Amino acid sequence: MLKSGLVIKSKSSSSSKTMIEGEEYVELVKRFYSFLETDFNFTKVNETINGNAFYDVEFRNKERIISISYENIEDHLEVIVFILENGKMPDYDDKTKTLHLKQINRFAIEKASKDKINFNILYFAKYNAKNEIERRLLKKPGNFDYT
Repeated sequence: MLKSGLVIKSKSSSSSKTMIEGEEYVELVKRFYSFLETDFNFTKVNETINGNAFYDVEFRNKERIISISYENIEDHLEVIVFILENGKMPDYDDKTKTLHLKQINRFAIEKASKDKINFNILYFAKYNAKNEIERRLLKKPGNFDYT
């Protein structure tokens, strides 16, 4: 994600499973994505912990909901932006309101200056990932797939 407000949806899977407790996941998301609240007027509106299988943290402002979820057993991390319609969640399959990685990368690369990209990289460099899940959480907002 460029700190300028673009969020990506990404499916990731690694060969080694990274199990994490729900409370730890929620705290990491709140720490790594705190700029959503401080810089973009989002509010953390929901934390979901379903046993040890699924965790989700949602941030919301007047126009968007950003969902940062992790399926522990599947080792699947996903960040999704939902553009609200009259304050309500859109249908997940509506590609104009549920933003996907290729769409956002294309838009972000076209709009982002080299200075903004470098600022973004430096902003997220201040965090030191201690394990694979932290690296993956930091990679989502901090890095782009430029291909």
